[in-house]
Amino acid sequence: MNGVGIWQRWKLGGLGRTEASQIVELAVSLPLLAVVVIGLTDFSGAFNLKFKLNSAVREGARFASTQSTADLSNPTPLSISGVRDVVDNYLVAVHVNDCGLSTASPINAGLTWTYTANTGCPGTLTLAIDRGSVFVTGAGTPVTVEATHVSIQYPYQWRFNRVIGVLLPSATYAGVTLISTDAVTQNLN
Repeated sequence: MNGVGIWQRWKLGGLGRTEASQIVELAVSLPLLAVVVIGLTDFSGAFNLKFKLNSAVREGARFASTQSTADLSNPTPLSISGVRDVVDNYLVAVHVNDCGLSTASPINAGLTWTYTANTGCPGTLTLAIDRGSVFVTGAGTPVTVEATHVSIQYPYQWRFNRVIGVLLPSATYAGVTLISTDAVTQNLN
C-alpha cells in the first residue's frame, strides 16, 4: 500500500474533517472572551463610581467651606447635616445607591462626624466630615489654614467573581472592594 492509500483511508475515516474544529475553537475562546469583556465592564464601572464619589465629596467640601463653624458645639450641627445632605443628594442624582445615608446618624469625635450606612449595599458606606482639619502652606512664610476634610468609603460589588467562579471553581476573588476618596477645602467663615 502506498502513501496515497493511507491518506485516503484516514480522510474517509473522518479524521481529516475540520468542521468540528470551529466548535472547539469557540469552546476555548468564548470563556476567555467573557472574562475580558466582563473584566473591562467591571473595571470601567469601578472607575466611573470613583469619579462620581470624588465629585460628591468635592461638592460636600465646597458646601462645608461656606458654612459657619458657630454651630459645631451642638451634638448634631445643622451645618454637618447639610454637608451629608449635599453628598447624599449628589449620589442620588448620579444614580449611585446611597446605602441609606440620608437617614444615618453621625458619631462625633472632636470636630469629626462619621456617618455609616449599609441599607441595600454589599458593605458599609462611611462618610467622614472633619471641620477641624488644618494644613500648613509651604510657600514663603508658612501659614496654618483651617479646612474641612470630607472623605467617603463606598463598597463596590464586583461582577467578575461570578465569572471566574464558573471558569475556575476553586478560585477565590474578592467580591466587594471599598473605593475611597476625599476632598479638602479651606474654611471661608
